[in-house]
Amino acid sequence: MSDTLHRVRMRIAERDYRFSSNAYDKLDELGIDGTDVLSGIGRARVVEDYPTYGKGPCVLVLQETQSGPIHALWGFVKQTDRPAVLVTVYRPDSKRWSEDYMERR
Repeated sequence: MSDTLHRVRMRIAERDYRFSSNAYDKLDELGIDGTDVLSGIGRARVVEDYPTYGKGPCVLVLQETQSGPIHALWGFVKQTDRPAVLVTVYRPDSKRWSEDYMERR
């Protein structure tokens, strides 16, 4: 398992997380409740892990929501380990992703 995802899960369990303004906008645009994203983090699957990303470690995960699958990008500000930040969410496009949304085409 990804260390980044593990730390995200820990921070969410501790209620030490926040949503970026972009994430709020995307959730609203897609009609997804943020609590649905939070409650599904335990079942999230790592799509891509970026532990050394320049702005801070982040991880792209596939999550199931009540309204269907989403990709959620979670991360941390560089040189910090809290809070976990939901950077953005989107519905994966089947033209750009494999059938299971785990690999880019």
